[in-house]
Amino acid sequence: MKLFITTCLKEYQDDVSKIFKQANISVFSVTDITGFKEDIANNLLEDWFASGDEKFDSLLLFSFTSNANAEVGIDLINNYNKKLEENFPVRAFIVPVDKSTSYKKS
Repeated sequence: MKLFITTCLKEYQDDVSKIFKQANISVFSVTDITGFKEDIANNLLEDWFASGDEKFDSLLLFSFTSNANAEVGIDLINNYNKKLEENFPVRAFIVPVDKSTSYKKS
């Protein structure tokens, strides 16, 4: 099992939701986030948003899914970003899930 995480501008929500569905990820969660950037950084994780005293209305979309679905999702996000004309790519990460719990009602 993997945790597939993406962040994007709110304007991309419909496109990213379609990408999740194309990757056979039909159950996912979405939450609003606001990104801030106050200085220039060399680290990718610190360079998440553009430099300057700006804030960006963004979304975090995530799902627990199979490795195969997450890999397809990454490939689709990479292809989507190649076609973007704006300088705000969709970010995507695959995080391993070592353990999980589940509850089944008897």
